[in-house]
Amino acid sequence: MTASPTSRTAVLLDALHGGTPLVHCVTNLVATNFSANALLALGASPAMVEDPEEAGELAAVAGALVINTGTMSPARADGMHAAVVSARGAGTPWLLDPVGAGPLTMRTRVAGHLLDLGPTVVRGNASEILALAGQEGGGRGVDATASVEDAAGAADELARRHGTVVAVSGVVDRLTDGSTVHRVAGGHPLMGRVTAMGCALGALTAAFLAAARTTGDDALTAAVAAHAVVGACGAAAGATARGPGSFVPAWLDELAALDTAAAAGTDALVDPA
Repeated sequence: MTASPTSRTAVLLDALHGGTPLVHCVTNLVATNFSANALLALGASPAMVEDPEEAGELAAVAGALVINTGTMSPARADGMHAAVVSARGAGTPWLLDPVGAGPLTMRTRVAGHLLDLGPTVVRGNASEILALAGQEGGGRGVDATASVEDAAGAADELARRHGTVVAVSGVVDRLTDGSTVHRVAGGHPLMGRVTAMGCALGALTAAFLAAARTTGDDALTAAVAAHAVVGACGAAAGATARGPGSFVPAWLDELAALDTAAAAGTDALVDPA
């Protein structure tokens, strides 16, 4: 994905701003508020619903669904399953963020079950992606101990086997649909010192998936665009922030200020030399 006269990232952002898609998030406790604020800043409409009955209802009418396993319980797992089944029935794109998969048994089992239901995008760190593929990926709670490139083969195989896009987050993100691979640079070291940045990335990726329903772009293009936008806004926010406390509002402000011209500029972060 390289810069073009008609940037797909700019087209997707324009569609997102015009449509204000509803993004339904079944996400973890530390990410709920931050993900909602990130979605609002970008121009989407967040909803955080996890009850099994309500989650199924909302997923059917949402523009996209996020399933994040960062906080796990039997009731929450039921809500995740209900939302995914409903989303599949309605043709709603959905993203699986298998937070903590690998070292934690219950969420690894739940994430594996959800993977079999065919997510549109899977987004995680290298250790989580390796765990989903049934490989030893290390991992320390929600932190990766493997590199992005360590998980390259597993990501490609998962994408082919499940017909999904797999995004592996790191210093340089790697996204694949099993045949095409894109790498996205950008970001700032402060992003690693703020909780739920990866979760917010998943939510924003879902917003771009919702926008792609109107533009006709595929899931890989939408996911790459989201990662480039998040990385560009992270780099800009990090340049002015004094530390993690001031980084968060600066990053939200960058998301809110993003226009189509700036979005087109993020294409330079994709497949960096």
